[in-house]
Amino acid sequence: MTGVVFWVLVGLATVTSFATAWALGANSNSPPFAPAIGANAVSTMRAAFLIGILAALGALTQGGSISETVGSGLIDGVAFTSLAATTGLLTATAFMAFGVYTGYPVPAAFATTGAMVGVGLSLGGDPAFETYQRIATFWVLVPPVSGGLAYLTAKLLRRDDIPETVAIPLLASIVGGIVANIQLSIIPSPTGAAQESVAGFVSGSIPALTVAGVDVATVVVTLLFAAVSFQLIRRRTQVSVDKGVKTFLIVLGSVVAFSSGGSQVGLATGPLENLYRAELGLPAIGLLALGATGILSGAWMGAPRLLQATSREYAQLGIRRSIAALVPGFVIAQLAIALGIPISFNNIIISGVIGGGLAGGSASISRRKIGFTVGFWFLTLGMSIVIGFGLYRLFATLLGA
Repeated sequence: MTGVVFWVLVGLATVTSFATAWALGANSNSPPFAPAIGANAVSTMRAAFLIGILAALGALTQGGSISETVGSGLIDGVAFTSLAATTGLLTATAFMAFGVYTGYPVPAAFATTGAMVGVGLSLGGDPAFETYQRIATFWVLVPPVSGGLAYLTAKLLRRDDIPETVAIPLLASIVGGIVANIQLSIIPSPTGAAQESVAGFVSGSIPALTVAGVDVATVVVTLLFAAVSFQLIRRRTQVSVDKGVKTFLIVLGSVVAFSSGGSQVGLATGPLENLYRAELGLPAIGLLALGATGILSGAWMGAPRLLQATSREYAQLGIRRSIAALVPGFVIAQLAIALGIPISFNNIIISGVIGGGLAGGSASISRRKIGFTVGFWFLTLGMSIVIGFGLYRLFATLLGA
C-alpha cells in the first residue's frame, strides 16, 4: 500500500469516525433531557446545549476503556490497519444510517462490535472468546436488570405511604453515591491508575483503614455524597414538590448525558485506536477529543429536533415512569464504562421504559414489538459481522493490501 493510499485511508477513517460520533451525539444522547423538557423544566435549545457539553466531557474523561475494547479487545493476534478501521467504521455507519432512514431499531453497539469482529476475522485474527462471553453476558443481563430496576423505582414513586418529598431525594442520594465512585481521567490517582474516582482519591490519600475487607474512607465519601444529594433535593421538594422534581430531572438528565457520552464515544473512536496510537503515535486524548467534538457538534446540530419528539413521548409516559427509566440507565452505563463493555444506550432506556410501564400495570406493551426489536438487534450483530468480513476482503483485493 503506497503512502498516498495510506493517508487517504487515514483521512477517510477520521472523517467516518467523526460522522459516527456526530450521529451518536444527535441520536443516542437525546433521552436524558427529554423528561425535563416534557415537564417544562428546561427549554429544548438549552437542553441541547447541555447535552453537547456534558456528553463531550463524558467522552473525554470516561471514553477510554470502551474505545480500547473496541479497538484491541475484540480480536486476538492482529492489529486493525487503516484499511480495516475504515472498513469497520463504514460498515457500522451504514447500519446506523439504515436504521435512521427506515426507522428500524439498529443499536450502534451491536453494529460496531459486529463490524469490527468481521473485519478482524477477515484480517486473519483469532476470535477473542473470553471478551465475547463477557460482552454477551452483559448484553443479555441489560434488559432484565434495567427493566427490573425501573420497575422497583416506579413502584417506589407510586407508593402512597412514601411521599415524593422522601422518594425523590432518596433516588437523588443513590445517584450521588454513585457519582462519588465514577472513574474519571481528570482525577489524579495515588496508585498511578489512568482513572480515579473522588472516593478512590480520598481513600488512597490517607492511611488505609478497612473493616471486614471494606475500605472505610470509600464508604464515608460515598455516604457523604449521598447525604448531600438527599438534602439538596429534599429542601427543593419541601419548598415545592414540582420544583424539586424538575430540579432532579435536570440533575438526572445531566449525569445520564455525561454517562452516555462516556459509553458511546468508543463506538466511534475504538476502530482507530491502533491507527492513531501505534501507527501515527498520537496520544489517546487526541482520539477521544475527535470523538468528543463529533458528539458535541451532533448534539448541538441534530439533537433539538429529536428532543422535541422524544420529550412528547416522555410527557406521555409521565414523570415517574421517565425517572424510573433514566435511573437504571445511569447505573448500567457507568457499570459498562467501568468494565469496558460497548453498549447501546437506547437499549437500556427501552428496557427501563418497559419496566416502568409494568409497574403501572400498563397494557400498552406489545410482546410482538419487543420480540421484533430484540430479533432485529441480533440480526444487526450477525449481518454486520458478515458484511464487515466480506467488505474488507473486497477492499483488500481492490487495493492489493
